[in-house]
Amino acid sequence: MTDALAKNHADAATAFDVDSIRRDFPAMQLKVYGKPLAYLDNAATSQKPESVIEAEAHWYRESCANVHRGVHALSVKATAAYESARQKLAGFINAANTREIVFVRGTTDAINLVAGSFARNRLDPGDEIVISGLEHHSNIVPWQLLCEERGAKLRVARLDDRGDVDMDEYARLLSERTRMVALSHISNALGTINPIERMIELAHERDIPVLVDGAQAAPHKKIDVQALGCEFYAFSSHKMFGPTGVGALYGRLDLLSEMPPYQGGGEMIRTVSFDKTEYAEPPARFEAGTPNIAGAVGFGAAVDYLLKVGLDRIEAYEDELLAYATERLLKVPDLRLIGTARRKAAVLSFVVGDVHAHDVGTILDQEGVAIRTGHHCAQPVMERYGVPATSRASLAFYNTREEVDRLVAGLGRIREVFGG
Repeated sequence: MTDALAKNHADAATAFDVDSIRRDFPAMQLKVYGKPLAYLDNAATSQKPESVIEAEAHWYRESCANVHRGVHALSVKATAAYESARQKLAGFINAANTREIVFVRGTTDAINLVAGSFARNRLDPGDEIVISGLEHHSNIVPWQLLCEERGAKLRVARLDDRGDVDMDEYARLLSERTRMVALSHISNALGTINPIERMIELAHERDIPVLVDGAQAAPHKKIDVQALGCEFYAFSSHKMFGPTGVGALYGRLDLLSEMPPYQGGGEMIRTVSFDKTEYAEPPARFEAGTPNIAGAVGFGAAVDYLLKVGLDRIEAYEDELLAYATERLLKVPDLRLIGTARRKAAVLSFVVGDVHAHDVGTILDQEGVAIRTGHHCAQPVMERYGVPATSRASLAFYNTREEVDRLVAGLGRIREVFGG
């Protein structure tokens, strides 16, 4: 980063009005055990602004009907709200066409859709799928299942000690047998920001399609799928300050148009007879049954909110908060940070001496500080660093330095309880 860019980054963070942001989120006013809640579990799920809560409630109050199937006023209104959300998501990630956005249940569902519909017919025995050692279980297990079914092999690019993917090994793994690459944009367990542009470029040099798991990236930085050039990009509403149970898959329209349905039922058809079914064009082909309409509306409202705050300002503020939190945690005796990648998002995974992560989380909870403990659905990452679990504080743009200070103070309480 140049000096000028760094200064602009710092100025953006300094100008960020976090107090105003916090007033938009009802959860920021909660108390736990009589203490103000410090919610530092944003990589698991985020809190929701009032505008998102109200958008979903408003849909249920005034627009509740099924979509695409009715000519009455409420159905027309519901359909307009649902498709408006799709349009917002397309704009949010700069998709070339609104039809490239498929509503799904979340990132996991999106990855399974690509595995089951796109990749299945591309795999023969001995073919390979390449992932990285950073992946969430959602970007491991679907490919394992597919490899077992098709007699293919799952190849994994290892991590170095800092938590970066070994790019030399990643490049070596790409071969004439590689049929798919699936990579996280940002690690949920370590916060590592992958050099995703270069990773996609290397795959494309061999004409290998790439799926990007963007669950941890979409809430925190600008995403431009056309600039990335990836074939698929998956992300979830609930990480993005929107409702649970809904997400989106971006897929290049030419690929979606060639893919068979992932599920069958209503809405995803053009015509049905007992002899033959003709399927609808994307994205309807992949949206069987009544969708999570209210969730989609809330998802659209979350996009509106993120754009109003500004992704550049969010990223700058979170980077500054991460730097502060890292500095504070490194001064805690017996604390070891797991994951010190060269480029990181606001995720801090750590162990405290020989205290079990669940004990750390329980004591912090009594102090009103909510973190995540365990393997974070990334057991191979834990195995790489020789730990059964970590404590993870994951920050968002409504968090503050004062909350980081409370985390550190809570870690001091752990030392009092366990000695040392």
